[in-house]
Amino acid sequence: MMSKLLATVKKEILLLIRDMVGLSILFLMPMALIFVMTLIQDSAFKTMNEKGIPIVFVNSDKDSLGILIEQGLRNNALCSFHDSIDGQPATAELALKAVGEGKFLVGIIIPKGATEAIRKNVTELVSETLNTEEPTVEKTAPLKDSVEISILIDPVAKKSFLLSVTSNLREFISEIKTKIMFQTFSDQIEEVIPGKSSTPKNAYNKSQIITYKEIYASKSEDKIVPNAVQHNVPAWTIFAMFFIAIPLSGSILKEKNEGSAFRLHTMPTPFLLLVNGKIIVYVMVCLIQFTLMLSVGQLFLPMLGLPALVLGNSLMGIFILTLATAFAATGYGVLVGTLAATEHQAAIMGSLSILLLSALGGIWVPSYVMPEMMRNISTWSPLNWSLEGFYKLFLRGGHITDILLDAFKLMVFFFATMAISYLYNRKKRTV
Repeated sequence: MMSKLLATVKKEILLLIRDMVGLSILFLMPMALIFVMTLIQDSAFKTMNEKGIPIVFVNSDKDSLGILIEQGLRNNALCSFHDSIDGQPATAELALKAVGEGKFLVGIIIPKGATEAIRKNVTELVSETLNTEEPTVEKTAPLKDSVEISILIDPVAKKSFLLSVTSNLREFISEIKTKIMFQTFSDQIEEVIPGKSSTPKNAYNKSQIITYKEIYASKSEDKIVPNAVQHNVPAWTIFAMFFIAIPLSGSILKEKNEGSAFRLHTMPTPFLLLVNGKIIVYVMVCLIQFTLMLSVGQLFLPMLGLPALVLGNSLMGIFILTLATAFAATGYGVLVGTLAATEHQAAIMGSLSILLLSALGGIWVPSYVMPEMMRNISTWSPLNWSLEGFYKLFLRGGHITDILLDAFKLMVFFFATMAISYLYNRKKRTV
């Protein structure tokens, strides 16, 4: 029995070595995907985080409100501040045109007299509150906030991102506006009741009631920062491992068409023993693929100025999950090769189904941005089980116990595909 298994393993290795072009594609394709996709996503990430959001600022106020907002934007690392357009001082008309042409993502226009309008409103409010003047017809009219800050938005920019940017801008501007109102209110109180101002003029600057601290929900003591490398290396490696179903199914169909499978079936050898040789060889290929991809993430991507892949805390967990993924991928390849009638059919069935499973599994688009219905469907994709497992190890600082369920589901998938292949092959032989 062992000699037959070794013979099938030797046969599969020889078949793979003879097809050097196909073998090289299995290794070069995922490497190219990792390089291209990581560079693209990391470039977009740097544009918004390192270089800053391109903002054009028009300060028609020339007073406290405009000056403080300008200082805040200039000192903010997330902003690429501009107050001129093509060498000319920015105006409302030029800013609107520039943002519409995509030169800037956001434009902010502070109207003339904005600070003075705030002070005037606060002065009137204090006067009415303290009843320092007799009410007149004009004073009975409600106060109106005449300050209108315009935020220009590039219509091509992604809506969810702009909502985040504009909400932060509104909060920042509102804070400065409150600061001016606070200061004006304090000054007015001091004028009405000299020496009785209950709050020092710089109290607002010193007081910070709420502070914020970003904490990544990771079990690792080291801070693992999510980036394009941490997603793309495991994602496209999983995709490549499952793409091995195409050459594996092609090998099965080739044996059927050449008649070698029929000759093997006439021998007293179980179907699973014949398939086990293929499984062992292609699982080894998957493990080599994964090792190469890790080397890309840790050695080659940093040469291009990208972050190095962080492996987390559990090398044994990585090995177990990789092995389970390799078995699931080879099991799926055996299933496709068993169900397909021709090599052409197997290639189409395998490639399209893997593309569908990878899209559903979060390889192309992260599952957290999908609609709720699609997120629920994605949990049925074996690629999603593997990717979630690697997220736990690479991003959340997980250990072996955290990925056991994912590895178990992948192995159940492997045994299910093998059982279906066995039953289908047995049914065809009895017909």
